[in-house]
Amino acid sequence: MRDLRNYKVEAPGPVTLTGRYTTLEPYERQKHLEALWDGLGGMGLNNLIRYFPNEDFAGIEEFANWLENARTQSNFVTLVFRDNSSGRIVGMASYMRPDPKNGVVEVGSVAHGPDVQRSPLTTEVHYLMARHVFDDLGYRRYEWKCHNENEPSKRSAIRYGFTFEGVFRQHVISKGANRDTAWFSMIDGEWPLLKQAFEAWLSPENFGEDGKQRQRLEDIRADIAKGAAA
Repeated sequence: MRDLRNYKVEAPGPVTLTGRYTTLEPYERQKHLEALWDGLGGMGLNNLIRYFPNEDFAGIEEFANWLENARTQSNFVTLVFRDNSSGRIVGMASYMRPDPKNGVVEVGSVAHGPDVQRSPLTTEVHYLMARHVFDDLGYRRYEWKCHNENEPSKRSAIRYGFTFEGVFRQHVISKGANRDTAWFSMIDGEWPLLKQAFEAWLSPENFGEDGKQRQRLEDIRADIAKGAAA
């Protein structure tokens, strides 16, 4: 058993994380708001985030106020995704509900713009955010939670290497209706294998001239696990 009597970490703060495909930047209203709104589809954003618990946005100002309230009232650290090839802002995610005492933090408010969904950029985003949590901050547990009806989010969590832990029934009321919440996590002991798989998948050698992956992330992870067990 690891001795945790002197364990201590800090809450996540604004940070810039740079990868091959994307750079994550701390959200700043003056710098990012309009570009983020446009990158998420403008008014089409409401369909993109239909499983978020907030009501639909009537326009960009309501969206801006929601982001500000998330920062000031809920201690969200929102990062926006800049496509390194185009320079455009194409998505966002937040470090949420930090619990430094226990080394736990959640990734949430995830929105991938329509131009980059199912692209290497989105996978790299979650690799960079997880790497910061474990390697830079020293956290023990990284959580992903979503509406239990949000099948794309659940598939993404499993693909990235989060472990499904169960469903919190009648967890919250969302948009005037019940929400059951699916919980996923990865922990520090799992991170070295997950990190190795992410880096192998993201390497240029894993993509053909047509830009298609040669190996799936899940298969790379399974091969590494088999090798470690042999």
